[in-house]
Amino acid sequence: EVHLVESGGGSVPAGGSLTLSCTASGLRFDEYDMKWWRQAPGKDREGVACLNRRGTWSNARTSVKGRFTISKDSAKNMLYLQMNNLKPEDTAVYYCAADRPKFADTCSYSTTQFDDWGQGTQVTVSN
Repeated sequence: EVHLVESGGGSVPAGGSLTLSCTASGLRFDEYDMKWWRQAPGKDREGVACLNRRGTWSNARTSVKGRFTISKDSAKNMLYLQMNNLKPEDTAVYYCAADRPKFADTCSYSTTQFDDWGQGTQVTVSN
């Protein structure tokens, strides 16, 4: 059974940085595309970034490109999201997800079949 636990959230002023972590168990990292999603108050959950199973290709939603970086440490079964130049609109609960690859070398940040969501980690960015 896949089990993902997010951590690293907090409250920061606009322009600040945070690094989120996701501890994974019950899966082989090299068999899954890994993703970050988020849900802001009153809004639907949305995809933020993805990293293909090999760790060689990533993609992210336009609003975070150039500010957020997704990475992983397969030896530790850890997924990360480095977030720089945070904006108030980044305020949300952040979740990680794991998907069996649909594509050979790419991944989709905006879709997921994962449904065993953890508690997430809260990120709050103030003006």
